Amino acid sequence: MMAAQPNKAAETAAPTLTTGPKMIDVVLQSLDDAKAEQTVAIDIAGKSSLADHMVVTSGRSNRHVTAVADQVVKALRENGFDKPRIEGLPHADWVLVDGGDVIVHIFRPEVREFYNIEKMWQAEFAADAH
Repeated sequence: MMAAQPNKAAETAAPTLTTGPKMIDVVLQSLDDAKAEQTVAIDIAGKSSLADHMVVTSGRSNRHVTAVADQVVKALRENGFDKPRIEGLPHADWVLVDGGDVIVHIFRPEVREFYNIEKMWQAEFAADAH
């Protein structure tokens, strides 16, 4: 009679941790709550060591860009994420919120159109294509 084989799936399954929402989910929800426009989330985990996700979004005016950035920072703090680094608040044409795993770019529409950074990050790099 053969001995019963242990269940391999049970041995290799990682324990599930319910530590709270993922940073990307908190960011996207806060952008929606702040009425940010044309939000694009880009998975850059394989393209850069900077972060796992990049989010590009727009505010209607300088004041709206500032309010959206404040909302993202507040949401990250309330959900237990470290204090994010913020750049660009004085002029609020392009504000960057660096949460570590997620980098958020908040633009006025005309500045976003000029830099068009989502196109660069969404494109396949030439080195990847060869």
